[in-house]
Amino acid sequence: MRRIPLLHYCSNAIRFSSCFAISRSVSAFTTRDCSSSHSNTSIPAKGKIGVASRFENVKCLDEAVSLFRRMVRKQPLPSVFSFSKLLKTMVNMKHYSSVVSLFRQMLKSGIPIDGFILSIAINNYCLMHRSDCGFSVLAIYLKKGIPFNVVTFSTLLRGLFAEMKIKDAVNLFKKLVRENICEPDAFIYSTVMNGLSKRGHTQKTFDLFRVMEQGSTKPNAYIYSIVIDALCKDRMLDAAISLFEEMKQKGIPPNVVTYNSLIDGFCKLGQWEEVRTLFFEMVNLNIYPDVCTLTIVTDGLCKEGKVEDAEEIMRHLIGKGVEPNVVTYNVIIDGYCLRGQMDRARRLFDSMIDKSIEPTIISYNILINGYCKKKKLDEAMHFFHEISRNGLKFSNVTYNTILQGLFEVGRTDIVQKFFADMLSMGLRPDLCTHRILLRGYFQNGLVEKAMSLFHDLERNREDIDIEFYTIIIDGLCKNGQFDKAHAIFEKLSLIGLFPNVITYTTIINGLCLEGLLDEAKDMLRKMEHNGCSPNNCTYNVIVQGFLKCGKISEMITFLKEMSGRDFPFDASTVELLIDVSAKDPSLLNMIPQFHSGS
Repeated sequence: MRRIPLLHYCSNAIRFSSCFAISRSVSAFTTRDCSSSHSNTSIPAKGKIGVASRFENVKCLDEAVSLFRRMVRKQPLPSVFSFSKLLKTMVNMKHYSSVVSLFRQMLKSGIPIDGFILSIAINNYCLMHRSDCGFSVLAIYLKKGIPFNVVTFSTLLRGLFAEMKIKDAVNLFKKLVRENICEPDAFIYSTVMNGLSKRGHTQKTFDLFRVMEQGSTKPNAYIYSIVIDALCKDRMLDAAISLFEEMKQKGIPPNVVTYNSLIDGFCKLGQWEEVRTLFFEMVNLNIYPDVCTLTIVTDGLCKEGKVEDAEEIMRHLIGKGVEPNVVTYNVIIDGYCLRGQMDRARRLFDSMIDKSIEPTIISYNILINGYCKKKKLDEAMHFFHEISRNGLKFSNVTYNTILQGLFEVGRTDIVQKFFADMLSMGLRPDLCTHRILLRGYFQNGLVEKAMSLFHDLERNREDIDIEFYTIIIDGLCKNGQFDKAHAIFEKLSLIGLFPNVITYTTIINGLCLEGLLDEAKDMLRKMEHNGCSPNNCTYNVIVQGFLKCGKISEMITFLKEMSGRDFPFDASTVELLIDVSAKDPSLLNMIPQFHSGS
């Protein structure tokens, strides 16, 4: 078995000894317990069980470290199994840097090390997003004569995918197969396919699936489900159904995960008849919907505006023993909020609490947003204050929503207080926060305040984009300061930003508001010359500008262009056309699109 070349696999791996200097920890991804490695580990002897039995009482880092110190002083030493259980407990508690420290002490102290402990160490490094250090642990396998196994390499592969090192993960997998370092099993294949599919590499996932079919390890239901899910996420529903049928023909029974992927795919396309067929098919096969199925279907229905149907399905499945979770409730509550049915949203929120399902910050954000959209600030504030009382942490979304709600009802007097509160909570305003502040200031006529914030952000070289400048241009135009707006528009290319269709439409609207119709027409032609195609909104803006100024003959030219591009009139344009036509009915004959009743 060839092992040595693998140690040189990771070209930027740091030296083994330096890996133990790591003291930082980062967010984790889950990995399978390597329980198969227990077969060769020793069972705690009588007299050592007392130490092992204390693991369940370890609730914090101090207790874990204290237990470790007692264990290393004990003579004879507790079993390798006991040390591995302690390390695994600490990994589960996410004290990654401390695990590194204890592992280093074990190596220095000569405490026996087995393959299970080494697998825990590798997993710990990968959870720290330091797969390079994980690779260096392989040297200990060689030094101690411990054979590599599929768990070791599955963990490393997951680590690489978690760090977005897709190419390295694929190369490692190929190396394992090509050099016969480790015979890939279904778990390694599923790790690679899952890693590829979750990062959008659908075709590579499918290709590897076909390669697997040619080998000795055949795809199981879990592998099929990964590939079918990838195809559904990529909206390749025909290919997903084809593979689904192939799976059944080969005698591999689909499970609830397989059906959930297909149902999710058809929900996203609004193909409810197919959803219904799959739903009844799985029930007939005694594959019962789970909470994931429920959430998928309710989310799809809510996005279609069928919120009552979504709630009815939830009630039906509750009767069948499928209990919804907070995500399911959030989906339906959001559906009612988007429709402005706040009484129903509140009723569902209360019923969730009555069932002892704890709302999350997302639940509160949804309700606050719903009430703000209905301009019911008192109710929004009630839920805002309830967040801290329930021990939840505010998010940027919470404050952004409240700030926007305050601007909508003109409560600019307390905007600054809430913004200061946001900063005191340790939340850093993001681009969305600044956009809300700028729009709100302009919307309420506070031009100086808006421009002061604009100049501060420019001075601090904040990451501001073309949408940010479009807000400034629009705000100045609507507050009668077109010259300043035009000056900012003209300097965009000098600072490396290029107007998009919204920016051009905004400045064209500003020109129309100033009565500068020839300049507006020139700007329309200029944007097309610069490779930015006008849209429906652009044409409606310029048509309205010419209509308001009574420039009917010039307006007809734009109407014909709109008709040629299949751009419809918006409500404001139709209203103006009706007003003008009332004074001159012959105008209707000049506008075929309008005359036909569009």
